[in-house]
Amino acid sequence: MSTTAPAPVTATPSVSATSTAKGTASLVLGICSLFAGWTFFAPAIGLILGIVSLRGEPRARTQATWGIALNAIAMSIWVILTILALAFGWIAATSTVFGQ
Repeated sequence: MSTTAPAPVTATPSVSATSTAKGTASLVLGICSLFAGWTFFAPAIGLILGIVSLRGEPRARTQATWGIALNAIAMSIWVILTILALAFGWIAATSTVFGQ
């Protein structure tokens, strides 16, 4: 009769419970989008990472919230600037004030 004890079970924390990588990445993308002038893709990725981080990384809630806010501000600024550029370009193209 063999009496071998089973291997002890060690509890390892899951990666998502202790990780703050997505929240941090969202925050960094938000800061870079505002100050470096990154346009549409970086804020969109930052928004997605921030939302995913809010749901899966409880320790990164503050970073994810700031990342979402900064990315939303950066994206809205670029959308507004694009709309204004298109509007003024259309006005300039159809106006007779500019020497046409």
